[in-house]
Amino acid sequence: MVVHHHNRAGRVKEYDFSAMPVAEPMQRSLAAVFAGFCRPGTWGAHTTSEGYWYQLEVFTKFLAGLENPPRDLDEITSAVVKQWRLGLGTNRGSYHANSLITRLLLSDGRLQTGPVADELAVRRKEPKSQIQSYSEAEFDEIKVAARRMFRSALLRIRENAQHLERWRQGDYYQEGSQGWLVGQALDILARTGDLPRSVHQDARPRIVIRKYAKALGGRKPAMTWQRLFLSRMEAVALGVLLMAEYGWNLSVIDHAEVPRALPDPGEDGHPTYRIPLEKYRRGAGHHYETRNVTDDGAASQGRLITQALEATSFARAIVENLVPGTDRLIVWRTHKPGRQQASQDRLPPVSHFHFGIHTSYTQEWAHAQGFSGAPFQRGRRTVNALDRRQPGQNSQETHDRRYVLVDKRVQAEAVEVIAVGAEDAALRARTGVLAAELREQPTAGDVETATADCSDYNNGPHPAPEGGCGASFLMCLGCQNARVHPGHHGRLAHLHTALTNLRSVVPPPAWKADWGETHERLEDLKDKLGAATWSQALAQVGDADRELIRHLLTGDLDT
Repeated sequence: MVVHHHNRAGRVKEYDFSAMPVAEPMQRSLAAVFAGFCRPGTWGAHTTSEGYWYQLEVFTKFLAGLENPPRDLDEITSAVVKQWRLGLGTNRGSYHANSLITRLLLSDGRLQTGPVADELAVRRKEPKSQIQSYSEAEFDEIKVAARRMFRSALLRIRENAQHLERWRQGDYYQEGSQGWLVGQALDILARTGDLPRSVHQDARPRIVIRKYAKALGGRKPAMTWQRLFLSRMEAVALGVLLMAEYGWNLSVIDHAEVPRALPDPGEDGHPTYRIPLEKYRRGAGHHYETRNVTDDGAASQGRLITQALEATSFARAIVENLVPGTDRLIVWRTHKPGRQQASQDRLPPVSHFHFGIHTSYTQEWAHAQGFSGAPFQRGRRTVNALDRRQPGQNSQETHDRRYVLVDKRVQAEAVEVIAVGAEDAALRARTGVLAAELREQPTAGDVETATADCSDYNNGPHPAPEGGCGASFLMCLGCQNARVHPGHHGRLAHLHTALTNLRSVVPPPAWKADWGETHERLEDLKDKLGAATWSQALAQVGDADRELIRHLLTGDLDT
């Protein structure tokens, strides 16, 4: 009667079905179907099982209120299901409740055939989302507030880090002076996460000892630990900026790992960060994605990553020392060590340090800044539908259906440019885009071609009459069977250069007919790899690559 759900972090939550207001056979049956979803790889978070549990409580109260309550699942009739659904309403919450209970009931073998199964299988129309994008002015106001708060924290941490570095060098402050004591306090704070504290005789809470409190200007967080660490609200401000810059949703930001600078940043010395992203799906499954962003100036995409790493550097160093391998980007400090996070699905705190951003914190931040609600859902919609205009951890179909087509601001802006939009849509339909999959390294069993590796030579979209693939090597980049890894980057970058040069000497209609699609796919590849990686690829072009591309363009390697 008690189901134990282990989340992906290994922590356990119990659900006691004996408390359900239905007969014992029904309790046991519901416990069995519920337990079936608590298996590893199905429900990875306690928030998921809690959502199903809540809907089961509501459903069993409905059953208990019937004139003749069913004693087990096989006594539920199609009329009972209809009555329950009629009482749900038509809003999104009702749609969600119907989906969850239907999924649980259909997992019981007794309800998988017959009139009840037919009734449960009836699809309900999903209500349209009421979430709309921000106006440009509204979103600018949110970004300004987040930037103001985070930048203030960054400058504070940077200034104290410089003071600490000067103190460690021993050349700037006379021992015992106020500047020297501040440096000593910062050194202790950077190593331990806290300052020495004393216990007052009247048993008041422990306080920072007097000599450091006096040197630092007081005992409040702003005078002590906030000199090197972000507060909870400052961490939320950083999260808002990450959402506004990259279009990430809150769960992705909450679990974001520390981005790594690529080993070779290029001759310009600008760091390029590889950012691993993981978005949890409802039920089983994950969406994994890796993005590369370069910090090559104040307005570049990578600058925010550099600043985030700088602002969290001291906190991450302490956490890594205490719990090696934690590897989270968003780390902030609280004045109460060991205080539990809002959910067992989250990493437990390490000493004074917490990770990620909980939904409740975003509401608190928005209220403090004078906004009507947390900015992440509406902000993400604004970024992906109107700024980036491309999917973010979603399929193109989901992006179009849930973000673009239902957004009133998108619809309003489309009215004025409908003709241009239609022409652009037709052009995009005719334009070649990269269909090949990007890989970090070759895959065993793939067959090498002139432009990529092929994972299924005998089952491509352009079969030859005699079997195998009949497409030109130039079409490999438009095939989903193709795999492109760093070993191909040099020759493809050289091919892109060669086609660009041909454009200046070949009549435009002929160039477009012969090379246009391939050039577009290479442009798409260039955008996906990023400027730094593309520059490295051009620098790595060898004689063999040049000879191969020459043969390819002259037709010697047509198929």
